[in-house]
Amino acid sequence: MRVSRKILSALTAFLLPLAFANAQVMDTPATHAVILDNATGTILYSKNGSEPMIPASMTKMMTAYVVFDMVKRGELSMTDKFTVSENAWRNGGFPSGTSTMGLAPGDTPTVEELLHGVMIMSGNDACITLAEGISGTEEAFARRMTEKAHELGLNSANFLNATGLEAVGHVISAEDLAKLAKLTIDNFPDYYAWYDLPSYSWRDFTQMNRNPLLEFPGADGVKTGHLETSGYGLTGSAVQDGVRRTIVINGLDSMAARAAESKRMMRIAFQSFDLKTVTPSSVTLPEVPVWLGSQQKLPVSLARDMVIAGHKEALEKAKTEIVLPGPLTAPIKKGTEIGKLVVTVEGQPPVEAPIIAEASIGKLGFFGRAIEGLSQMIGGGESAS
Repeated sequence: MRVSRKILSALTAFLLPLAFANAQVMDTPATHAVILDNATGTILYSKNGSEPMIPASMTKMMTAYVVFDMVKRGELSMTDKFTVSENAWRNGGFPSGTSTMGLAPGDTPTVEELLHGVMIMSGNDACITLAEGISGTEEAFARRMTEKAHELGLNSANFLNATGLEAVGHVISAEDLAKLAKLTIDNFPDYYAWYDLPSYSWRDFTQMNRNPLLEFPGADGVKTGHLETSGYGLTGSAVQDGVRRTIVINGLDSMAARAAESKRMMRIAFQSFDLKTVTPSSVTLPEVPVWLGSQQKLPVSLARDMVIAGHKEALEKAKTEIVLPGPLTAPIKKGTEIGKLVVTVEGQPPVEAPIIAEASIGKLGFFGRAIEGLSQMIGGGESAS
């Protein structure tokens, strides 16, 4: 029994440690933070990133996305007009004391004008007007937002309004906000460009774009948010040398802290985080012992590419394991999946890919099995303690 346990232990994990200096993965004063690589959709960094949080006005990214999607489907036109209601004015206009486009009851802005009011001016009145014009009530539109979010795989989302104003249970995770930004950029690049406009005016009321990250080289979006209960947050995206990275931060204690941290995070996103692709041809794996086989060692290889992400220093000290479900017993056919390669990087969830047999190994005959068993018994007796 001791021999069997020893064999199983040896087969279960081959450690291939890389001896590099210790890496200190970054931190941030934000309560929630994410860095996403847009080309691959890989989360490079996450601090409470999968935890549902209060998004405040970053909600408006979803409001705009739903409208973009309806226009693309032909359910709505950018030239359609909606009438501003007393409710939209009172709860989202100047009387509300919140971010506003400056609409008045009876105004008839177009969908395009309202979207500019949402995306640049962060107008709550614009959000409510769109919601009421499309779904009859803001509550009904919020349900549509949640349904669309879940359809997109943003399963943490639960929207109770179109504005992001406080409502118990109105949440989405930082990771899902980053993914929503990527989806907007990928699916609606022309409309996404509106997030980069420096200001917008409705009649004689002008509002500057609230996004402080637009001062960062290559930044072109997307949306800020703030409530007393959530702190100051921002979803931002930038391109440098053809590489796009998106960040989300939330829970900061001031506008100044948000401005400084968003720029620091975006700088780190480009300078300190990286992606490495491990291909089957670029890695040589150790042979795996085989029990009762015509050969005692099985050559194995990686079945597909692996994309490994993380802080550059953490990547250098990654730990790699071959993990098997148990002892390999002949016969084994070439191409059979026999386990997996698992790569663990500090600050990241483990990444794994299948390992396959690179040769076929037949089963030993009766006398071969008898000799192998005797050999194991002798070896086990010598190694027992």
